[in-house]
Amino acid sequence: MAERHSFGVNPITCHAWNRDRTQVALSPNNHEVHIYQRADNDWKLVDVLNQHDLRVTGIDWAPKTNRIVTCAVDRNAYVWTQGDDGKWKPTLVLLRINRAATCVKWSPLENKFAVGSGARLISVCYFESENDWWVSKHIKKPIHSTITSIDWHPNNVLLVAGSADFKVRVFSAFIKDIEEMPQPSPWGMKMSLGQLLAEFPNSSGGGGWVHSVAFSGDGNRVCWVGHDSSVSVADATSQMAVSKLRTEFLPFLSCVWVGPSSLVAAGHSCCPMLYSINESGQLYLNCKLDVSQKKEAGGLSAMRKFQSLDRQARIETSDTTLETVHQNAITCLCLYKGGKGSASSVSTSGLDGQLVIWDLQVVVIVVVQVPLIFVTVSLLPTYTSYAK
Repeated sequence: MAERHSFGVNPITCHAWNRDRTQVALSPNNHEVHIYQRADNDWKLVDVLNQHDLRVTGIDWAPKTNRIVTCAVDRNAYVWTQGDDGKWKPTLVLLRINRAATCVKWSPLENKFAVGSGARLISVCYFESENDWWVSKHIKKPIHSTITSIDWHPNNVLLVAGSADFKVRVFSAFIKDIEEMPQPSPWGMKMSLGQLLAEFPNSSGGGGWVHSVAFSGDGNRVCWVGHDSSVSVADATSQMAVSKLRTEFLPFLSCVWVGPSSLVAAGHSCCPMLYSINESGQLYLNCKLDVSQKKEAGGLSAMRKFQSLDRQARIETSDTTLETVHQNAITCLCLYKGGKGSASSVSTSGLDGQLVIWDLQVVVIVVVQVPLIFVTVSLLPTYTSYAK
């Protein structure tokens, strides 16, 4: 079941929700961030954040402190706080990067955030009260290309990053000035800033750059999706074992955990898909969340195609509408209700200007084995014969 909302014809680069899901911040593929207030089934534009000079690439809304962080191609990031008048006011972040910022994410305790960039580094940012600004410390080695996606571990210290050098890496983002030393985790014991704890290549079987990464709810697993149309999961409790599934679909652009052993991935195929992990640790496609199909008024679509091919030696097709709710690539995937350990709904936004909320509880997961049916087609001048 899908709840559709349209925000015009402009593509939506990314979106983020406030705590009670009454407001959404999204970027219409330009330098602005639009904040909409929900009123029944309609949306009202309540503010426009226009401090950036170039296209916004990342938005994250902290649910506890109600702060928004944005980053853009202009190499800047801003932390936005809401004043008494309801208007959002920016605070500049000293990123110290010389390439575009590509992604941003608040830590679970919301006392710091991380920004990925094309400068082959990650800026871990925290607030310096003495000077009243946000400063950053860099994680550089051994990153060799653009950071495309980041996500935080539940312990507020570990950070996973995917990059265009075909690698997924787990780092320590410990800032001793603002937090205490964390407890050891299955990912490793050393916790100094920038310590590389794990590295997973996405280059086996062809490979591809990594589009999105995500920690599981308990922090023991990492999932990622690559440009080779693959979905992968690494488990720290099983000696860093990796399960990779090469799919038949177009590449995914975003992924998120919705349960202890389930994740949702979406991208260029315009359809969110639910993947699960079985008891042996192997990934498999559970179901497609988008079960909407166009109804063929004049009978079976396949029958009409065969008839057209028989009579005119070509397939007539004038309908350009896709058989999915989204009519273009899905660029952003967020949790809507629940957490990574047990989510009941997710939201997607895409290049078609739509924001769609998917209810995971109404998805009926049935694995059916369909027998093969061989069809013999005889193309004659006046008719077509179908024999099973």
